[in-house]
Amino acid sequence: MKAFGPDARLRSRVEYTTVQERGRRVAMRYVILLGCPNNRTRDRLGIIASRRLGGAVVRNRAKRRLRALFRESLAAGDRRAAQFFDVVAIPRRELATAPWPALEQEFRAGLARLRGAR
Repeated sequence: MKAFGPDARLRSRVEYTTVQERGRRVAMRYVILLGCPNNRTRDRLGIIASRRLGGAVVRNRAKRRLRALFRESLAAGDRRAAQFFDVVAIPRRELATAPWPALEQEFRAGLARLRGAR
C-alpha cells in the first residue's frame, strides 16, 4: 500500500467542505490545519494551496513538503488515538522556505491539538 495513495487523500469538494464546517481549526506559523474525525481505517490529507501562496513552483513545493510531513507522521507511529481524522492543510507562505525540523515539530504539534491532546 502506498503511503499517500488515493485512500489517503481527500478527493471531493464535499469531503473538504465537511472538514471545514465540522472540524477543529489550529492556526500555526507555517500552516493552518483543520481536522474532523472520520469513520475510515486511516487518516486522510487534503491540501488547499491557492495562488495567494505564490506561483506554481512555490505552491507545488509547499504541497510536496506537506505530503512528506503527513507520511512521516504516519510512519513515526503518531497513530495512538483510536479515532482517525480527515485533515485539511492550508500552507502559509513561510512553509516553502522553513527549516525542516521546525516544520516537523509544528505539524506534529498541530495534529496532536486537532486530536484533543493539548
